[in-house]
Amino acid sequence: MNIRLMKLLDAAVGRIATSVFPAPSRINPPSTITSLLLIRPGGIGDALLLAPAIRTLNINYPRAQITVLAERRNAGAFSLIPGVAEVFCYDRPRELFQALQSRYDIVIDTEQWHRLSAVVARLVSAQVKIGFDTNERRRMFTHVISYSHDDYEAVSFAHLVEPLGIGAGGGALGVSFLSIPDAASAKTDILLASLSDEFFITLFPGASITERQWGADRFQRVAEILTDFGIKTVVVGGNEDQHQGEVIVGNGPGRNLAGMTSLSETAAIIKKSAMLLSADSGVLHLAVGLGVPTVSLFGSGRVKKWAPEGEYHHVINKELPCSPCTIFGNTPACPDSVRCMRNITVDEVVNAVTTLLTGVRAIPSRYCTRE
Repeated sequence: MNIRLMKLLDAAVGRIATSVFPAPSRINPPSTITSLLLIRPGGIGDALLLAPAIRTLNINYPRAQITVLAERRNAGAFSLIPGVAEVFCYDRPRELFQALQSRYDIVIDTEQWHRLSAVVARLVSAQVKIGFDTNERRRMFTHVISYSHDDYEAVSFAHLVEPLGIGAGGGALGVSFLSIPDAASAKTDILLASLSDEFFITLFPGASITERQWGADRFQRVAEILTDFGIKTVVVGGNEDQHQGEVIVGNGPGRNLAGMTSLSETAAIIKKSAMLLSADSGVLHLAVGLGVPTVSLFGSGRVKKWAPEGEYHHVINKELPCSPCTIFGNTPACPDSVRCMRNITVDEVVNAVTTLLTGVRAIPSRYCTRE
């Protein structure tokens, strides 16, 4: 799907559609809930951070079937989220038609800004329709929820269940909320066999937009230093990250697995590692959801909204006056050569990694002393 085209279509058609369709009548949630539809367009990160809200729904409605209407680029994330019965993709016309033909007790549109998903929620047969109150989309729902850029995104999603009279999270944010399929774990055992169960960390050099990338050459220098410390590295990513992986690992003792794994297999690799080093990305949220420590690099993205919190997570952000500049997924072209990322040095990243390894995970100090 052409994402830019979809955004233009949403701005034009979506704005008209939300003004044409009549607002639904407000109806209290039914006493018995047996079916829910969650609409989740967008990237992998948004899908993964929806998991705590899904967990809350499962706890409160253990007999309800939860269906997700996603899109092809993020549908794989739901194989890692327990409690999802079925996944449709709205960018597959037949599957969108199936979702529209079904009846649900509740439909929750988790999209934050764009309007077309709200129109889909309005068209779905459901008594209660819940969504964010961020623009004209509010007219498509029976219950609207305010949205703040200062809330961690998993918390924002958790607020969407409040109209059902249940708590916004139920403690789910403090625990691992993703699960790895056995087949994915078995395949990664084969891919990592050459490491012989040795201690390693995972590197993800990619990002959905170039403004969030730190650069393969810098990741490569970090990998070199960590190798001197006796710490091996494994690079993960998609096909588009294969070349960066080759640059980073080179002829060293690490492994470049970019382009060789599915999303669930990437998650399995991260789970077997001591920590993840990544820029602001969907892969970052894989580690968070698996309870794996992280060092993350932020620039244009909103730290309060997307950065993990807690002693197991170290965020590097230069906090320049011009950042964050991303709003509702839109990042303007940078007139200053992405200085927010360029100013992050190799030394401070290495220091963050080694400090996290020796402190939080109590890794023997021999791994942080050059041989």
